[in-house]
Amino acid sequence: MEKQNKMYQVSTLQALALGYSRAVTRVGELLRHGDTGLGTFEDVNGEMIVMDGHCYRATQDGSVLEVEPDAGVPFAAVAKLYGQRTFDMGFKPNIDAIRTEMTLKIEEDFGLNSMHVVRIDGVFDKVDARSEAPYRSHHITLKEVLGMNQTSFLFENIRGTLVGVYFPDHMDGINMPGWHLHFLSEDRKLGGHVFDVVLREGRVRTDKISRIELELPNTPAFDTYSLKQASEKEIKDVEQK
Repeated sequence: MEKQNKMYQVSTLQALALGYSRAVTRVGELLRHGDTGLGTFEDVNGEMIVMDGHCYRATQDGSVLEVEPDAGVPFAAVAKLYGQRTFDMGFKPNIDAIRTEMTLKIEEDFGLNSMHVVRIDGVFDKVDARSEAPYRSHHITLKEVLGMNQTSFLFENIRGTLVGVYFPDHMDGINMPGWHLHFLSEDRKLGGHVFDVVLREGRVRTDKISRIELELPNTPAFDTYSLKQASEKEIKDVEQK
């Protein structure tokens, strides 16, 4: 019998994209619900990587720090990783090739309309990533914030882990459809949101998830946002470019 699992999500990607970056919960509470996943921090203060039950912040220069339990979380998605399916992944020249193989694997299990959590431990020839400094404002879109505060960096010949989630097309707006991946180096010193990678070889662990718990902001300010204003293109621009 498969272990019961759920995706625990804080707020929605639509809300984050439109500028709702206030704390909805805290890191300590987030880690009660999952040991693997990703997100960001209050005021978009860096990229979040959750792995092995620890929460890390990739800062503006690509360096990584473990985060205290009381740090605020405006958006995140985490689950418990059991590794119900594991397989080796060979050389992949770019992130699209990784996403394509992962999608084929979940399609084999009739999983395209479900959620998934994934961890890929491997050796990477290149990791092209980003993070950002905090920006304290509201109703300033994520695209505008990243345009001001985002920094890109390149890691080469590095061991580490891609941590990610998959959401199906019908959940667009709650999260980004498809695979969303963050990187953490093996020594836990480097990381960020992934634009592209060259994978030399890796080991994949992934779980199919059919339940979600959604923690929405409980403030009057949340209801001042028109959450269909962020277009699919805008979300792809901030999450994939």
